[in-house]
Amino acid sequence: MLPIVDKPTIQYIVEEAIASGIEDIIIVTGKGKRAIEDHFDFAPELEKNLLENEKWDLLNKVNYSSNLADIHYIRQKEPKGLGHAVWCARNFIGDEPFAVLLGDDIVQSKTPCLKQLIEQYKETYSAIIGVQHVPEDETHRYGIIDPLQQDGRRYQVKNFVEKPAKGTAPSNLAIMGRYILTPEIFMFLDRQEKGAGNEIQLTDAIQKLNQIQRVFAFDFEGKRFDVGEKIGFVKTTLEVALQQEDLHDELMQFIKNLINKNDANSSH
Repeated sequence: MLPIVDKPTIQYIVEEAIASGIEDIIIVTGKGKRAIEDHFDFAPELEKNLLENEKWDLLNKVNYSSNLADIHYIRQKEPKGLGHAVWCARNFIGDEPFAVLLGDDIVQSKTPCLKQLIEQYKETYSAIIGVQHVPEDETHRYGIIDPLQQDGRRYQVKNFVEKPAKGTAPSNLAIMGRYILTPEIFMFLDRQEKGAGNEIQLTDAIQKLNQIQRVFAFDFEGKRFDVGEKIGFVKTTLEVALQQEDLHDELMQFIKNLINKNDANSSH
């Protein structure tokens, strides 16, 4: 729910799903996350107040959030890892392919990131994992693919490795918070096997899925913002703010003044 300028992070992600053609969205939440449900719900008292005060712009924003899509909520009762969070939605998903979008990754792209993956799924009818290149010294922070063969931006994958030790990564293609998975993934998530960090890792289940059916990775086009870390959140907020015409000039001047002030202070 942390806002990027004037919109919660999760709304960017929900909007990407909708722009990609997704009609039913499941948000897996934990304890104390009711604010997410409230954000996408109707707010009659607030709407009435805005209407009476003729605050049309704010009213439109409130109505927009509550009319985005058919959103459902499932509670992950314990923080047992990403694989467990996906497993919690198994009964709702049923026997269909489905998409997973992580709540701390925003992607800006001409074609929505998830739509790019859906187009790849329509060609392969196989699970597709969104990846991008990262610096070699950061591979230990991500799930990394070991590519088998390449077709343009699409890779058939030999192995998936969750957070490899420094210097051991088979490539610098990192899993970036966007997945299309087949329902067979639940065969492996059902086992509740723990992996890195003593958590049930989605990457481990994908590796096992890859042993019974092809799994592909796709180097999607677009810029990915990591808002799950403090510095990433600050950088994302600044960059998105600078993209807005009504904020750009004043914010740029503020940043220049701040730099000049810091430079002056450091020279004393």
